[in-house]
Amino acid sequence: MPGFSDLKKGLSSIESLERELNLKQLQINRLLNITQAINNNVSAEGLFNMYRSFLSWEIGVKKMALFVQDEEGGKWKCTASIGIEEEIPTAEVSKQFYKYTRLISVDEAEHPFIRRFDVVIPVRHKEKSIAYVFIGGFNEEDDMYNKVQFITTITNIVAVAIENKRLFKRQLEQERLKREMELAGEMQRMLIPKQLPYTSCYQLDSIYKPHYGVGGDYFDFMEFDNGRIIFCIGDISGKGVAAALLMANFQANFHTLIKKQADLGEFVQDLNHSVNLITKGERFITFFIAAYDMKTQTLSYVNAGHNPPVLVNDGQVQLLDRGCTILGSFPKLPELEVGEVNLDGEAIVLTFTDGLTDLQNEKEEYLNEQQLYRFVRSNYKLTATDFNKKLMGYLEAFKGENIYPDDFTVLTCKIFTPGHSQG
Repeated sequence: MPGFSDLKKGLSSIESLERELNLKQLQINRLLNITQAINNNVSAEGLFNMYRSFLSWEIGVKKMALFVQDEEGGKWKCTASIGIEEEIPTAEVSKQFYKYTRLISVDEAEHPFIRRFDVVIPVRHKEKSIAYVFIGGFNEEDDMYNKVQFITTITNIVAVAIENKRLFKRQLEQERLKREMELAGEMQRMLIPKQLPYTSCYQLDSIYKPHYGVGGDYFDFMEFDNGRIIFCIGDISGKGVAAALLMANFQANFHTLIKKQADLGEFVQDLNHSVNLITKGERFITFFIAAYDMKTQTLSYVNAGHNPPVLVNDGQVQLLDRGCTILGSFPKLPELEVGEVNLDGEAIVLTFTDGLTDLQNEKEEYLNEQQLYRFVRSNYKLTATDFNKKLMGYLEAFKGENIYPDDFTVLTCKIFTPGHSQG
């Protein structure tokens, strides 16, 4: 018959097993709670609070610091802690993280903050470190191995859930930006003229290649009954919906103001004022506008900080560079000069945005202005359409396998003066 001491030992063993079983059941229940919270899309802050509460109350952790990366995935931050009252030197501590690729004791750690803990548990997801938890304050009688194993499990679950939230949010942001760019591209395509004039006196033709479907390039024209045609090209700063909205407003102002048929200088001053009112000087537009009068055979123009267009008049090359500074930066343009050229023979005007001269060949050499001038001079007798087709062939051959690095727009105006007219 067993003695009293043996019975006492048996009861103590049963009580110990019951306590361990209760603890396991508690851990499983909390694990289920956290899993359910993740499925219910509980916020990151809510998950961190559950994690901290579980480690403190159910596991009995005295010291803990959990570090995860911010939403941009760049900087580390402490999102949950136990037993730490002072401010945590996160920037300094995070410099030590590269040393920890597996669960390890940190007794010999260099940084004094880390030495306050017993172990560090790194969490990796798809070969990337996404969290580090430092644990300390264990009692000698604690089953440290089992506790650390369970802490590792629950930390992995919470950290991966937070990482998935971050990746999902980034995916949503990327989809939103993609849709925004699509909308901006649709808006801009609506603003760009689809049909350009071809008469016995002049012809317009364009090449329009916005970068990734959206850009800041703009061109337009207006014909008048008195034998006058006005054409323009511009480059609006910025990308996306903001640039598209500014372009829409700019186009509306262009058509409203140009109908006054005022002097080009007055028109550009008014246009600059309208841009400045909208942008408050925070955005700008490089702009070139020209007016050709068929009766006087005179080309008047203003260049507002734009790439100088190339005019070839009866074989002579001239840059159209007179004008003023960019539009939108000042309420009133400080200086403005209207350029004027008399056309004596067959002429062509090549206007373009800076994406043209940003083009590089496979040797990383840029398309320079002299190459462009020679091309225009050699081909100025072509119609605008044939000129642009030949120009595209020239650019394709020049760049080889390279891509167009930026928005790329060309507006070519061919002028047929008397004696050189085309019917």
